[in-house]
Amino acid sequence: MKKIEAVIRKTKFEEVKNALHEVDIEFFTYWEVRGHGKAHQERIYRGVMYDTSIIERYMISFVVRDINLDKSVKALLKSAYTGEVGDGRIFISTIDQSLQIRTGFEGDESLYDKETGK
Repeated sequence: MKKIEAVIRKTKFEEVKNALHEVDIEFFTYWEVRGHGKAHQERIYRGVMYDTSIIERYMISFVVRDINLDKSVKALLKSAYTGEVGDGRIFISTIDQSLQIRTGFEGDESLYDKETGK
């Protein structure tokens, strides 16, 4: 099992959400985050200068079975891409154990519904 965490642009959230649903990722956690990167820019909007060095993003987190890793990462890469600096990052780590509280299922079985196979 792998845990995928992705930092994405707020403007790409709906596209990322839809792409994950298309590859059968039906549940993920997300929250608003702010970061400070190397890119420093000032933008002018209606005559007012804004410092964009503090960047608002969403952090998305979910756990997948190993067989779903590649398609999940590809969905994130494709849907979050703009080609500009600040598109985000994807982090993948190994999960040693998973338990479903309601059923007591462990490992891969805790991540999907046996009846539907998803």
